[in-house]
Amino acid sequence: MPSRALGNPFVMTKGVTSMRKLFLLTTLAVTGAALVLAASSAAAVPQNTAKPTISGTAKAGSTLTASDGTWANSPTSFTYQWQRCADDGSGCGDITGATSKTYTLTTGDVGHTVAVVVTAANADGKASASSDPSDVVGSANGPRNDVRPSLSGGSTVGDSLTVSNGSWTPTPTSFSRQWQRCDSSGATCRDISGATGRAYNLASADVGHRVRALVTAHTAAGQTTAATAPSAVIASGTTTSTTTTTTTVTTPAPRVPTLRIVSLTRVGTRVHVRFRVCVQTPGRVRITERDQKARALPYTRHFGLYVGSCATATRSWLLLSRYRRPGRLVVTLRAADGRGLLSRLASRSLVIR
Repeated sequence: MPSRALGNPFVMTKGVTSMRKLFLLTTLAVTGAALVLAASSAAAVPQNTAKPTISGTAKAGSTLTASDGTWANSPTSFTYQWQRCADDGSGCGDITGATSKTYTLTTGDVGHTVAVVVTAANADGKASASSDPSDVVGSANGPRNDVRPSLSGGSTVGDSLTVSNGSWTPTPTSFSRQWQRCDSSGATCRDISGATGRAYNLASADVGHRVRALVTAHTAAGQTTAATAPSAVIASGTTTSTTTTTTTVTTPAPRVPTLRIVSLTRVGTRVHVRFRVCVQTPGRVRITERDQKARALPYTRHFGLYVGSCATATRSWLLLSRYRRPGRLVVTLRAADGRGLLSRLASRSLVIR
């Protein structure tokens, strides 16, 4: 006798539907397992829990050492890349060939900070973390800082802060300064544009931040930079409603210094520049000089001179080895007066043959 199921299309359709449901559930289960596996694999990549640090003296010729930092998910190997940064730790770029756990500072690092990027790897992948920047690198034979520079003054917008030079051995021939704005904890300090005088007037942009100053001492043998402790957190000024009589006094607008390069020559391995600088108010002027050449890291140096109204001066320096190959060397100069006002950049070039 024939089975009823064979002749019953409803029973057949119901069986096919059940098979489709079973196939769909199996597919979803496999896909879910694959997603869990992928997520588990991604989670096993090294994760940084404490950033790398740098130990050693920030002076040309000294060796710095990187710590690996702390990592989760058991890294099996570490690689390193040292970077040269601006004096405030910004604008970092890789130093060619500096890929060991240690790095010996060179004359090209003077006036800069350095950082290290540590990459941790295991079977599931790799991840990187960067250290905080080092102190500003000094010359091998630069002066020794005996007493750190310090700040004096208020901590409210409108107040003026003044930085001392500190104490140094031997006695420096000149000093240069750079004020920096930090976060509320006193970390992550960045240069304040044009703030290179001995005094700094607190502005509204400083509210909620701390400020500090870098003081660079110069001798014939080199330079060394020391940072002050950060100030207190800067507060905004308070406004009191009172009846006042206002007297308007018109004063001439401040004029920025001017600088013009008179000549640029090379004698052997030394570069000589002659320039003329003029200021509105007599005082000490800070000159920033930068060497630039295609496919070579720029190098910045600072020097100062006293200017009564206008002065013509000559400075010379040893041409770094990376600039001695054939090509065009560009030299730029900029002057900053005691109020922190900057001149326009003046530039001149010469061809190295």
